[in-house]
Amino acid sequence: MNGLLIRWLTLTLAILLAAYLIDGIYVSGFFAAFFAAAMLGILNAFFRPIALILTLPINLLTLGLFTFVINAAMLKMASGVIEGFVVQGFWPAVFGSLVISLVSFLLNTFIGGRGQVEVIELRRDPRRPDRWE
Repeated sequence: MNGLLIRWLTLTLAILLAAYLIDGIYVSGFFAAFFAAAMLGILNAFFRPIALILTLPINLLTLGLFTFVINAAMLKMASGVIEGFVVQGFWPAVFGSLVISLVSFLLNTFIGGRGQVEVIELRRDPRRPDRWE
């Protein structure tokens, strides 16, 4: 449960950052972004797999780039449901989904499977000093 809350907060921060960086995405406050992250998580859990399967041929033809359009559609749907979270237009949705995906990926790489922040410790291999382990 702790991991779910941390990932939810990282998605909230990613939405706030996307609203700060991209014209056309507006968030009225933290709680609007918090609920938008919840709605985005629900949409991604239920509708995104169906959309990916239905658009598999075009996704293969575009070498996976159509996934950005699916992510943009999910972001636009979330903005239609959550008051205080507005995405105006197709291109802000595409760029916003790209920013949200990158930021949440980067933040979630530091979170382990049990929802705790993990630290990676590198040491030199004593047998081979040119290697790290």
